[in-house]
Amino acid sequence: MGKVFMKLRVMPKDVDVDLEKLKEKVRKVAPQKVEIADFGIQPIAFGLKALLVVAVMPDEGEIGDKFIEAIQKIDDVESVEIEAQELV
Repeated sequence: MGKVFMKLRVMPKDVDVDLEKLKEKVRKVAPQKVEIADFGIQPIAFGLKALLVVAVMPDEGEIGDKFIEAIQKIDDVESVEIEAQELV
């Protein structure tokens, strides 16, 4: 089995959400087999910024879906989108 590279765009509920704290929350909810390779910040509009999450995980079961669902349950998160996904 290979590994899956996944880039997610996490949209906060509001411009006042502390993205540094949000990073830590995302790390905490990541399943055990998910390795967070990098974070980034993407300006959207009117002061709103998205948190970009780059994760690597085994290509097994629904681990990616579970990771996305866990992020969506974080209080400060409005939505989560997959920007890129690739089998490596």
